[in-house]
Amino acid sequence: MQTFGNQKTLPLEKSYSQKDWQGGYESLTQEYDYWIEDIEGKIPTELQGTLFRNGPGLLDINGQRLHHPFDGDGMISRITFTKGRAHFRNSFVKTEGYLSEQKAGKILYRGVFGTQKPGGWLANIFDFKIKHIANTNVIYWGKKLLALWEAAEPYLLKPETLETLGKEYFNGVLSTGEAFSAHPRIDPNGKLVNFAIKPGLKTTITIFELNTNGEIISKQNHQIPGFCFIHDFVITENYCIFFQNPLEFNPLPFAVGIASAGQCIKVQKNQPTKIIIIPRKDSQKSESEIKTLETNAGFIFHHVNAFEVGNKIIIDSICYESLTDVEPNSDYRETNFEANAPGQLWRFDVNLSEQKVQSQLLDNRSCEFPVIHPHNVGKPYRYLYSAAAHNPIGNAPLQAIWKVDLASEKREVWSAAPRGFVGEPIFIPRANSPQEDDGWVITLVYDAGHHRTDVVILDAQNLQQGAIAKLHLKHHIPYGLHGSFTPETFI
Repeated sequence: MQTFGNQKTLPLEKSYSQKDWQGGYESLTQEYDYWIEDIEGKIPTELQGTLFRNGPGLLDINGQRLHHPFDGDGMISRITFTKGRAHFRNSFVKTEGYLSEQKAGKILYRGVFGTQKPGGWLANIFDFKIKHIANTNVIYWGKKLLALWEAAEPYLLKPETLETLGKEYFNGVLSTGEAFSAHPRIDPNGKLVNFAIKPGLKTTITIFELNTNGEIISKQNHQIPGFCFIHDFVITENYCIFFQNPLEFNPLPFAVGIASAGQCIKVQKNQPTKIIIIPRKDSQKSESEIKTLETNAGFIFHHVNAFEVGNKIIIDSICYESLTDVEPNSDYRETNFEANAPGQLWRFDVNLSEQKVQSQLLDNRSCEFPVIHPHNVGKPYRYLYSAAAHNPIGNAPLQAIWKVDLASEKREVWSAAPRGFVGEPIFIPRANSPQEDDGWVITLVYDAGHHRTDVVILDAQNLQQGAIAKLHLKHHIPYGLHGSFTPETFI
């Protein structure tokens, strides 16, 4: 069984400059509404629908810089494709915190990842109120457009205008302040499955299942020993699967105002990662069959997919050697990529009968934000796409889109290097095609040379032929987090 560890290789020529990469971390304060006219190539006429993206649109409040981009206010970008044309619109999620800080013109809240109110520890001591930033994902489900942040309830938006309508509680099933994660999984059978984490000495994991009308039809709670920081999960036909990274949380520095909550999380070195396997509510598995297995120490933000094969569960994930600390006096724009271990593609083979886990490194390339065909979620699959580094080894900013064929082991790469930096890819299948990789991959690319963002459309079957179309926006979009696509159009 392979283990995580430093893999020393000869360095390759850098594919980027730090200054270029930093340009994507500037705030976008303006809200736009326009048809995209500056286009290289041609938008496929078959491509009909709406791409939604979410991410921190503000990296400062009136010049007061946030300590970490994950503390930035959520901004929704909407790109609508219709009849070979594309329309762009963006809007900030008008949360209570966003409105109050814009009115005050200064930072009023502490952030999870290091942002503190001006005034030192005396201004922050015993202030446990964290701003709801609604900045991590955006989904359209059950005729509802929802901006998601994993520590609180969703915000409901009007899809035609992106107007913020208020918090969404799903007809009272969600209580005030109750979390609804930013990483739902959509079961091909027509259910949206999501979770929430309430950490403590014991952690409560809540699992939700929603029907196509956007109604919560199942809600189950489970107590898990120890502290959990879980950003993502995977589903199969019968299970929800969570990786409990080996971490500990000391709340004292946060309580006395000298550190943020995120800075109080520390890695427990040489402790195993736990895989928590919980039967889904509508499965034939018993509630008493919750299993916890151990595997290599490491850290996981995102999973690719999981599926069942007999008495085994196969799980593919992006794994890091460890969680990088957010230091109090650090500047994220000065990240030393070469000093940090990359995220890499790993496979975990979980044998439920024998209670054993085997793990295997599938590729050395640094990668993140994996995506697959939506019809294969929770099922066996062949192809995955992800953002990746330009070079095949070493850690670096994400500059390429990477396709992995798990059957043939073939790899394809489309790169925006040296001056382009990519975000999460979205795979959009061609309607009624039986081929798993028949469709388009769309990603936002920050172009440092023009300080603008391009919407890049790739042929999912042939990345190496280059972009089918590049849609040049009139401005940049700060590096985002997650998004989704719906075949419905909103103009």
